[in-house]
Amino acid sequence: VDNGLALNESRAIIMYLAEKYGKCDTFYPKDLKKRALVNQRLYFDAGTLFQRFADLYYPMFFGGAPFDEEKKKKLDEAFGFLDNFLNTNKCVAGDTYTLADIAVVVTVSTAEVVGYDVSKYPKVAAWLAKAKTSLPGYEVNQKGAEAFKGMVDFLTKKH
Repeated sequence: VDNGLALNESRAIIMYLAEKYGKCDTFYPKDLKKRALVNQRLYFDAGTLFQRFADLYYPMFFGGAPFDEEKKKKLDEAFGFLDNFLNTNKCVAGDTYTLADIAVVVTVSTAEVVGYDVSKYPKVAAWLAKAKTSLPGYEVNQKGAEAFKGMVDFLTKKH
């Protein structure tokens, strides 16, 4: 909550915070074309990459559903899209880290920590390896990913 404004979607929160409190426009560019690309990648994460991750894994983790190969193929396709984005850029939406990298690294690192094979996507794997050591705040994300894995391990353990 910021001065009475309550947001509950992480991508909307980081956009708001960058717009209101950002001292420079590195993470959320003022340039319209650069910002449009950042926004597109944020929406890709929300509507495609994360959604397909959740579609595959959440029914298994939270409902005991069996593995769904068709949903896995859709997630693979989304990772393929991300790999293609990284063919022409060092980062998700250009050559420097932006809000898009912050959002996408959450999805990718969470997928990795629960067993998704990111190594099948060489550009994604290289980007993730670099992000782990150079993306500001990554260590906070990793703690969250590990906590999520702990919850998943508990929920999927046969009692």
